[in-house]
Amino acid sequence: MSQVKNDRGQVSGQNEAQLPGGEDETGTPIAIVIADDHALVREGTRRLLEAEPGLVVVAEAGDGASAVAEVERLKPDVVIMDIAMPGMNGIEATRQIKARQPQVAVLALTAHDDDQYILKLLDAGAAGFLLKDARGRELADAVRAVHRGETILSPAIAARAARLASERRAQTESRPPLSDREMEVLREAARGLPNKDIARRLNLSVRTVHTHLGNIFSKLGVGSRTEAVLLALRSSWISLEDTYREDVTSPEGVNRITPLSRN
Repeated sequence: MSQVKNDRGQVSGQNEAQLPGGEDETGTPIAIVIADDHALVREGTRRLLEAEPGLVVVAEAGDGASAVAEVERLKPDVVIMDIAMPGMNGIEATRQIKARQPQVAVLALTAHDDDQYILKLLDAGAAGFLLKDARGRELADAVRAVHRGETILSPAIAARAARLASERRAQTESRPPLSDREMEVLREAARGLPNKDIARRLNLSVRTVHTHLGNIFSKLGVGSRTEAVLLALRSSWISLEDTYREDVTSPEGVNRITPLSRN
């Protein structure tokens, strides 16, 4: 027997034999949990879905923690998840649901289409992302699709997700495995400055500079300043201008830019 929770949190039994015709391969109705902090949205979503054949809402939740608990208790097929909810938000709820019940498909239904939410939801394991201006038939079709194992994104959202993923990969690939302070030391070393001058410019002790250089060599898998600088140049962690230094001892009495020797 499936259980249905109304907006007051009361649970009533409902005989599966009385449910609409099935939509999955076994002929069993697709069981859905709706998670949204607005009762009116939950009620409207329930009515839209249960007007469709083969779909049944087995529970509702007003926050992320309740959604996780309902999924743990009922093990539905699909969760329709809002993002902004009190306490645990929809992103964390999705992450926990997928960790505990990986077979459950999560479909995000939200008014938020900010870039920061899209990848976070997909990373958390959401199978689809719909905006709340979608039509009822679109939502029902999306529920069936994620239940089949498909990923549902509108064309605009899909394009943005692909762009964001590409940008993140590029950032990850180009990010040096060094701390901010180690990068400062590397840039000063790239100018050909001795340890004592690096220490003076960065307000560090010579010993600390020596330690940072050792850490840089270890993290980059190199054995010298020159190797570290060349690797940083090839990886675009530093620019060619970073390998020039100011020479205040020029005979003209003005600062002169001198390229770092490659020897």
